[in-house]
Amino acid sequence: MLPAAKLAMTVWLAAGGEPLVDATEAVPDLVVDMRYATEDNFLKRKVYPEDARCLLLPDSARRLKQAADVLRTKGYRVKVYDCYRPRAVQWEMWKLVPKPGYVANPKFGSNHNRGAAVDLTLVTLEGAPVEMPTPFDDFTPAAHHGYKGGSEASRKHRQVLLEAMEGAGFLRNKMEWWHYDVPGAKKMPVLDVPFTKSG
Repeated sequence: MLPAAKLAMTVWLAAGGEPLVDATEAVPDLVVDMRYATEDNFLKRKVYPEDARCLLLPDSARRLKQAADVLRTKGYRVKVYDCYRPRAVQWEMWKLVPKPGYVANPKFGSNHNRGAAVDLTLVTLEGAPVEMPTPFDDFTPAAHHGYKGGSEASRKHRQVLLEAMEGAGFLRNKMEWWHYDVPGAKKMPVLDVPFTKSG
């Protein structure tokens, strides 16, 4: 568990007073690859600032640390693709892919908008890519957890990630191997906070 004093080092307060913390404080060796801060995403354009951080609710960060600690003993580190996401970006995604299950309806808010979801994959301890069933943001059945195709190695890696994340209390998204939510996320408020530190 991440000590409260550690979490307090990087807290952002949203309009409703809900805190978000920088996930790299919880997982110092976290690889941050915020895809929506690049053009390497299904939107094909940058919708986050280049210095966007992986922000999460404290409970999300604690669970991510727990999973990362387990994965490290198995020879892996965690790489995150998306964490907290502004609601305005959710609207942009919905315009392109209005498919519940893949993209949440911004009218109700995504769990990413709550800081209660994380998109991630595995890398080696040296930071090298690990084969998974599909690339990030693949909206095909091959991204589903029940997909039996692809290589044996990709299915094994998907399972290693799944066991670590569910062992930390996260809930899988059955249609996206990379997406995990904290329990009770839907009851949490949609947040509006800056990505970057001020001052």
